[in-house]
Amino acid sequence: CTRLDEFPAVQAIAESDADIWCSVGAHPHEAADHADVTADHFAALAAHPRVIGIGETGLDFHYDHSPREVQERVFRTHIAASQASGLPLIVHAREADAEIARTLQEERATAGVLHCFSSGRALAEAALDLGFYISISGIVTFKNAEELRAIVRDVPLDRLLVETDAPYLAPVPYRGRRNEPAYVATTAAAVAALKEIEPAALAAATTDNFFRLFRRAVRPVAA
Repeated sequence: CTRLDEFPAVQAIAESDADIWCSVGAHPHEAADHADVTADHFAALAAHPRVIGIGETGLDFHYDHSPREVQERVFRTHIAASQASGLPLIVHAREADAEIARTLQEERATAGVLHCFSSGRALAEAALDLGFYISISGIVTFKNAEELRAIVRDVPLDRLLVETDAPYLAPVPYRGRRNEPAYVATTAAAVAALKEIEPAALAAATTDNFFRLFRRAVRPVAA
């Protein structure tokens, strides 16, 4: 979730289907409303069996909807909750690459994913060095995303994930429409082409990566 007052509804959705999981956290846009929330509180909510991650958290210095010092303090609280719960972080990064890398390193974060990655190579390398995963959205199909495509080519296959960020950032040729879960196949095909492997191989690798990172999620048994 992106706000704690959303968590009961998110939890109910996750409880409604065996293939739906959730996370608990406060998006950096909402940090000012969560400045006093403790790591213990996040970790207590994360004890619910359908919760598999801590976040979405991180830093967003593009919009600055919350003061930067508050964003950083709440980010550190999420890292502490991740360490206390044993669940991975889901990190939002926008125009704050150096600060995110520094915070993750200072707090010795060791498990998580850079969600909807659109940052630079330095943050990708710092995150990979910490054991993090890199998740790729439809941005990778955009005309002006050549730097991102170059980074994707170099990220080890066993550290890649793909996502939609629905309802935002629909991949080409759906750009401008509401994004849908089904469009993840288009993003995955673009990533597979960059890695010079078949889409099925990319799907198998990213599925393995997901369950390796989000260890509380139960992998479906093949029919």
